[in-house]
Amino acid sequence: MSEMLAQSISMLDRLVAFDTTSRISNLALIDFARDYLEGHGIPTRTTFNEDKTKANLWATIGPEDKGGVILSGHVDVVPVDGQDWSNEPFQMWQAEKKLFGRGTADMKGFCAIALAMAPEMKKRGLKTPIHIALSYDEEIGCIGVRGLIKDMAENLPLPIAVVVGEPTGMKIIGGNKGSRSLSVVVRGVPGHSSEPHRGANSIMFAARIINLLEQIQTELRENAHEDSPFDPPYTTIDLGVIEGGTAHNIIPEFTRFRWGMRLHPGDDGEVIEQRVRDYIESELNPALKAVSPEAGVTMELVNDVPPLVPDTESAAEDLIRHLTGLNQSGAVSFGTEAGFFQQAGVPGVIFGPGYIQQAHQPDEFIEISQVEECVEFMTKLTDWAAKNG
Repeated sequence: MSEMLAQSISMLDRLVAFDTTSRISNLALIDFARDYLEGHGIPTRTTFNEDKTKANLWATIGPEDKGGVILSGHVDVVPVDGQDWSNEPFQMWQAEKKLFGRGTADMKGFCAIALAMAPEMKKRGLKTPIHIALSYDEEIGCIGVRGLIKDMAENLPLPIAVVVGEPTGMKIIGGNKGSRSLSVVVRGVPGHSSEPHRGANSIMFAARIINLLEQIQTELRENAHEDSPFDPPYTTIDLGVIEGGTAHNIIPEFTRFRWGMRLHPGDDGEVIEQRVRDYIESELNPALKAVSPEAGVTMELVNDVPPLVPDTESAAEDLIRHLTGLNQSGAVSFGTEAGFFQQAGVPGVIFGPGYIQQAHQPDEFIEISQVEECVEFMTKLTDWAAKNG
């Protein structure tokens, strides 16, 4: 085992030990990473959430007056609640040439390798800077990276490319779908179930919206994009949470549900959303308010994440191809922060160790061979940055 691989595994062990589930603070990990980097003479900057319980970290290795290449990763992880783990999820363990623990694949593995490589990058006197960007709350809608990118765009030279290290099996992913998430509250009029004409059943009104969503999904599927790299090759509608009613013999007053879209690049999520809003305003709210002025449907946009629009000729894809010799790039349906960087003028690729199939699972793991392959890539990136400027 090479020294750098061993150091990367040791760093991953350290990062996994921080419980950075999205619902709690990540400051202990960020403080550790900042102290570690600054201890090696690498300058950092932080951006915080509103109550300063969470932070992003930006570090620049090399000249600070040039754009350079970003290695971007989120340090938050999904919950382990209700999952059947073989061992403590926040204490990494090794078995069968795999490293187990929450976040090993998604995506503390990539972050650990970048941090482990940082002192070597510093020693090399890079001509083109390499930036390490660690963000919070990616798992609940790419929340943190927005502040990091705003700070970058307003205060720093614009980078030439970003590598978002989500687990792709070290294959180039040049595009991902965007997402749009909405929350719906239907307020009906309660009453005894034997007299439905005196009330308004919020569950039944919610079902009418859901039927419309199913109809929209059918239309999207029937009009799939030709020659699309995405699977499936169309925008998908998701409905994951619904809650309504209190008893079988009471007309339910409230029903709440969350729905969303995984947007294929080129599709307009606002148009889809507006179609639902128009239906609510023209068909449902008049019927509800005819029973009671307090009844009605409200729909709130909770989150909006842009897609990474595929660009096989981007500076980011060119760089990864040059360093790795890989020729093909694909696309994924899950969301990443890469689209936010693209919107800010920084072309990106998704390229990292591990596989998305292990993400969010009990006994999440990353193969040591994947860590080794990523170390080799970052070594080549360091060599390139030391020679080119």
